[in-house]
Amino acid sequence: MKVNVSNLLYHNLVGLEVRVAFSTDPTQIGVEGRVIDETTKTLLISTTDGDKMIPKQNSKFAFYIPHEVSVEGNAILLSPEERLKRLQRRRH
Repeated sequence: MKVNVSNLLYHNLVGLEVRVAFSTDPTQIGVEGRVIDETTKTLLISTTDGDKMIPKQNSKFAFYIPHEVSVEGNAILLSPEERLKRLQRRRH
C-alpha cells in the first residue's frame, strides 16, 4: 500500500523523509533525514550529522510524502504493529 495522508498514521515510517517540527528538547527541533528505525517510543533518524534518536512523545514531525504532512508524535506513540492492528479493527 502506498503511503498517503489518509494512511500515514498506520504505515511503516521506516524509509520516509522527516523533519522534527517541534520537540520539548530545543536541540532536536529541525533535525531532518530519513527514518531508519522505529520503536514504540522513538524514531531513529539518519541525518548528515549521524543518527539521532528522537522521542515521539511531546514532539511534532513533518513527513514528506511527497508534500509535507504534520503528525503529532503522540498520535504515533505505538509500535508499527500496534498501529496496523488499530487500522484493521477500524475497518471491521
